[in-house]
Amino acid sequence: MDRRSFLVGGVAGAAALALAGCSGTLPKVVAKPAVFGKGATGTVQVWCRSATQAGLTAAVAGFNRQNPELQVQLTPVPDAQYVTKLATAIRGGTPPDVVDIDDINSQLFIFRDAFADLTDVVRDLDYVDAISPGHLRLLEFRGRYYGLPYLADNSQLFVNTELFERAGLDVQESTKDLSTLLDAAKAIRKTGDDVYGWSIAGNAAGIIGFVTQPHVWATGVDMMSGEVGSQRANITGNEALERMLEFYRQLWKDGVLSKATYSDAGTTWGADFRAGKVGIFPTSYGATVPAATKAMRAKMQTVLIPSWDGKRSFFDGGDNMCIPNGATNPSGGWAFMQYATGLRQQQALPDGGYFPTRSDAATPEYRKRFPLASGPLDSFERGYAPRTLAYNLLNNQPSSPYFAMFREAVFGSGSAAAMRTAQSDYQRILDQVQA
Repeated sequence: MDRRSFLVGGVAGAAALALAGCSGTLPKVVAKPAVFGKGATGTVQVWCRSATQAGLTAAVAGFNRQNPELQVQLTPVPDAQYVTKLATAIRGGTPPDVVDIDDINSQLFIFRDAFADLTDVVRDLDYVDAISPGHLRLLEFRGRYYGLPYLADNSQLFVNTELFERAGLDVQESTKDLSTLLDAAKAIRKTGDDVYGWSIAGNAAGIIGFVTQPHVWATGVDMMSGEVGSQRANITGNEALERMLEFYRQLWKDGVLSKATYSDAGTTWGADFRAGKVGIFPTSYGATVPAATKAMRAKMQTVLIPSWDGKRSFFDGGDNMCIPNGATNPSGGWAFMQYATGLRQQQALPDGGYFPTRSDAATPEYRKRFPLASGPLDSFERGYAPRTLAYNLLNNQPSSPYFAMFREAVFGSGSAAAMRTAQSDYQRILDQVQA
């Protein structure tokens, strides 16, 4: 199941609720810089998401060649089953030594005391200041860190510079805020009957959340407020959210989006942009660049996603590596985690469609090799993803309130009623998972 399929279908994540009251009984891992990860031998059991198996397979092979006394065994788990299987293993007292987990699901396990406190060894890393703060924030709870960011999957705006030139538009000036984006998309639509100004998979819950929420986050607000465990819905009265929804509604009403947008479930996500028929496309690197022709890649340019008032952000998606309490070889697990986040391994991540989680990976050589894979690395402070127990239930499910709100606001009766309904549904879900 690749990242595209994961974003299309989403995962429930609700199975982690079963951890309450159980994970705290596992033996705690003690991680001190002087000894942790040093001189470990034996076997390290690593679970990874199927979506990121290819990249980790290479990292495991490299680590095993260098460490004959400490060997990693990699087990891929389908994304849609990951949370349930991990929760079951933890409840049964048989967790793996390292989990490579979707970063948005990290808090499900951290909040319930399932992952080891790695604060001291994380802070001891000589590259700690280069780590993506948005990803690291998803591993933080009450001032402590419970893992290490491994790879980034960030949303950005990709633009077709050829279509911009044909429409007489400057990329930077035309992508400053929602108003200039709307004007640019309309201008590009006029350049050809089969050319559209914007593209989005309008019937794919995970994709919608991935590419539209940064318009809101850029202003410094979220669809929730408060700390994990006591969060409240922040939908009604959220100006940035309303302006984003109205922006997409106008794209639809003005015919800037193709009619196929309404039913597009994301199965061919990005094909229209890669074919040169779309001017502006909010997406991920992996869904856009690897499958594009060399000629099409040369026409691409990226900018961060703007808000209505000219600020910018991007979705801090990707994977974190964590060590469950009760792991049998946690020291060996930390040794592998350090290797996987080493500079050489990080700089190879775009080959698999992902970004490094270290800003120091963006060397001149890296930029030359991956010219479209440095935008988020240069603006790590603008990345964001909500730290919550309910992300998948709120956003990724076909029945999720964010998805329902977006559909009704853009294709239906408008934002007012859709936001009122979402406010209630958000709060109901938050109350359930935080009970």
